[in-house]
Amino acid sequence: MLNHVMLGSNDLERSKRFYDAVLGVLGAGEPIRNTAASGHERLFYRHDGSTFCLTQPINGEQASVANGGTIGFRCNSPEQVRQFHDVAVAQGGQSIEDPPGLRTGSLGPLHLAYVRDPDGHKLCAIYRAK
Repeated sequence: MLNHVMLGSNDLERSKRFYDAVLGVLGAGEPIRNTAASGHERLFYRHDGSTFCLTQPINGEQASVANGGTIGFRCNSPEQVRQFHDVAVAQGGQSIEDPPGLRTGSLGPLHLAYVRDPDGHKLCAIYRAK
């Protein structure tokens, strides 16, 4: 359903270090660096048919987080959920909500971990148990 997600960053090099490590857990490689026609720098991580993008805000304002927004990253195992979380925290992210682990509910068993990136964007690592 989705082609890409783009987030603003107030420090693109800090964000690159964070996402190189975190998305590397999922198998994503080095991002493509692009300069927009406006002169703003952008990074494009491509992996498994999806694109995750980071950009300096084109309007010149500070990047801000979406209140109520979460970006979910599909993981291949409960261990990968934990690794995503641990790498994110080691790279300057903040662990939020419940500790990483199994949750049960109406959507079935899920392994989840929630973190905020250095700019405050909320990320979720998710593995849907079969």
